[in-house]
Amino acid sequence: MSVSNLYPVILCGGSGTRLWPLSRKSFPKQFVKLGEGETLFQAAARRTSGPNIRPPIIITNSDFRFIVTEQLAEAGIEPGAILIEPSPRNTAPAILAAVQYLAARDPEAALLVIPSDQVMPDRDTFGAVVEAGLAAAARDRIVTFGIRPTRPETGYGWLELEHLPEGGAPSAVALRRFVEKPPADRAAAMLADGRYLWNAGIFLMTVRTALSAFQAHAPAMLAPVKQAVEEAGADLGFLRLAPDPWQRAEEISVDYAIMERASNLDVVPFDGAWSDLGDWASVLREGHPDADGVAAFGPVTAIDCADTLLRSEAEGLELVGIGLKDLLVVAMPDAVLVADRSRAQEVKQAVSALKAKGARQAEHFARDHRPWGWFETLALGERFQVKRIVVHPGAALSLQSHFHRAEHWIVVSGTARVTVNDEVQLVAENQSVYVPLGAVHRMENPGKVPMVLIEVQTGTYLGEDDIVRYEDVYARGQGAKG
Repeated sequence: MSVSNLYPVILCGGSGTRLWPLSRKSFPKQFVKLGEGETLFQAAARRTSGPNIRPPIIITNSDFRFIVTEQLAEAGIEPGAILIEPSPRNTAPAILAAVQYLAARDPEAALLVIPSDQVMPDRDTFGAVVEAGLAAAARDRIVTFGIRPTRPETGYGWLELEHLPEGGAPSAVALRRFVEKPPADRAAAMLADGRYLWNAGIFLMTVRTALSAFQAHAPAMLAPVKQAVEEAGADLGFLRLAPDPWQRAEEISVDYAIMERASNLDVVPFDGAWSDLGDWASVLREGHPDADGVAAFGPVTAIDCADTLLRSEAEGLELVGIGLKDLLVVAMPDAVLVADRSRAQEVKQAVSALKAKGARQAEHFARDHRPWGWFETLALGERFQVKRIVVHPGAALSLQSHFHRAEHWIVVSGTARVTVNDEVQLVAENQSVYVPLGAVHRMENPGKVPMVLIEVQTGTYLGEDDIVRYEDVYARGQGAKG
């Protein structure tokens, strides 16, 4: 089998709640720049791109579709297809959707399924293990990739190999069994044994092998997912899976549905650097801590601190730590996390507690991303709201009106083309325009640089769902996001 027959399948629908408050349901960790470079999603797409590899197939949801296209464009990567899940059904239906999509177009292909939120900086080593996996996949094996463990990690699943891998070039070894997240003493024993690897959650198989595996171990899923793909609708370059049959597919992970039941599994060991960035403790490890074990990001000052993460994501907010040890401190404009490093996995529980009390910060940022750019609330009162709005070059908001609020726009950077009822005008820096309650209006950026304006809303109700769309280049329909 040739690598030119290989299609990367990138899964990027997760919420990443263990990295709250930086990662939230509305904008999860795969789309966030955790360092100075590209996002985890962009890195995943670049890692699986090359002159002989087919364009990637992306599996995501409706809310993330424009984030996906924007970040791929920034990385200079053209997708092969972007499949939109009508609702989250876990990884087994998502992977099967990609399999069915390829079965109708390139049934002799192989697919490399990868999460979008892992760190694997060594592309050459990754490419070598994929090449080794292709040889096994051509023999109708399902190939997974195991990370050589460096510590007795209790937060990962492990893979037990049939025998110790031989030295030299990467090669596939038969998998004996999956091991669930172990207690500390069991993890230490597996680390010492040498036949155990961390489960990276990366899979390689041919289309034919995948279909056979689903037929053998999850046959009830085949018909509804196939129907969802066959009846999918094209939408601005996306492919929306049909919602009714999709809902009939069981919500289950591919590990439980297929991998832990199949007998034709091989593992290729991966010796390069890897992290799933599953919690803030892992971000501390990957964040190039100094000699005292302190990893700092953003406007941060550390005095007499040790083994601590200090991260400020708030513009104009200086984070100062004095005498801190074994702490995780993350400051955002609307939320601050302070946790003991040993309890990093419990951040997910904090998110659940915030959701239970109705806190907006549980799932939403102060900065809200849209296909045309983003906005953030600067001030909010009983009958007014002040926003900063940034519109990408060439982008346009929908033609819309509101029942309960009027708006005053002040351009502070760039130029806006503004429509208010029948009047269209250019509004330059330091100029403003008033949009009366009920007026049909639109804002566009006709320039080649981002346009920034301040919006002052006044009215009896200021919610994002007070909107009627008449025209929208992004086909979002009605509703706050559409």
